Amino acid sequence: KEVAFLSASMYFEGYGYRGSTFEQTYRCYPASFIDKPQLETGDKIIMPPSALDRLASLHIEYPMLFEVHNAAAERTSHCGVLEFIAEEGMIYMPYWMMQNLLLTEGDMVFIKNANLPKGTYVKLQPHTTDFLDISNPKAILEKTLRNYSCLTTGDSIMVAYNNKKYYIDIVETKPSNAISIIETDCEVDFAPPLDYKEPERQKAAVPPSTAPTAEEAAEEEPKFIPFTGPGRRLDGKAPKDKDVSASSPAKRQANATNSVQPSTASTSQSSSSRKTTEKLVFGPGGNRTSKETEKVPEKEPKEDPKKDEPKFSAFTGRKYSLKG
Repeated sequence: KEVAFLSASMYFEGYGYRGSTFEQTYRCYPASFIDKPQLETGDKIIMPPSALDRLASLHIEYPMLFEVHNAAAERTSHCGVLEFIAEEGMIYMPYWMMQNLLLTEGDMVFIKNANLPKGTYVKLQPHTTDFLDISNPKAILEKTLRNYSCLTTGDSIMVAYNNKKYYIDIVETKPSNAISIIETDCEVDFAPPLDYKEPERQKAAVPPSTAPTAEEAAEEEPKFIPFTGPGRRLDGKAPKDKDVSASSPAKRQANATNSVQPSTASTSQSSSSRKTTEKLVFGPGGNRTSKETEKVPEKEPKEDPKKDEPKFSAFTGRKYSLKG
């Protein structure tokens, strides 16, 4: 028995197995090297048959979960196992997992078995808003996560739908940084996508009619103007040569200002008109001097009395006597 135990321990030590835990270093390659495209839709790897023998001897509980560590880049993730058909000393994993671990083809990676608690909460953040444009993103996500065995905070998983790949970051997991999502009820929360931009709030433009300025308000205020009505005579006749609109004080002031403005121009015009009247004299009085023409007052045309308008005359009725 002792000889058999020593030979078994020597056999496993040759492959790098230590103690009661599974620890081994392999060279990693993407799933395209083994013609297993289904690996890209989950988080499972393909290991060599010798790993299955060692795991069976250690009585590792199912589902088998592993910690994957890249010592060169100090990156760690977790995964499950799909098959044990790889060549000895090699493993195959999804390409998105190699990107998370900053691994290239043929790099060395350290594999160790792990016991992860069942997850109760996970927060996801899509890279682009295109994922939210899917008709039912929740159903697509639930279907995709069925191919996953665990989630690690800081990883980015890939969701394939309608010939398009959507990448989603694992922002937070509870109760630990790495959780198992096999046969568990897990609450899922979404963070805004990485390329999401909040729409800028536009200030509502105030219409000019609703907010008048102080000058407009002052102009619109009604002012009291006395005696703005039309004039009436006691005899019933219409007033002569009176402009009703000129009775307002405001218009009087405007007329006064207008009359003051033409100063030199009006005088020059009047003087020129006088000169023209002095020079241009027609008719029988053409030989008279300009002084005589100035002395003759201009006769204003008399207005013809309106014959049609009846004149007011008092006591025009007939006389009657009480005696008969």
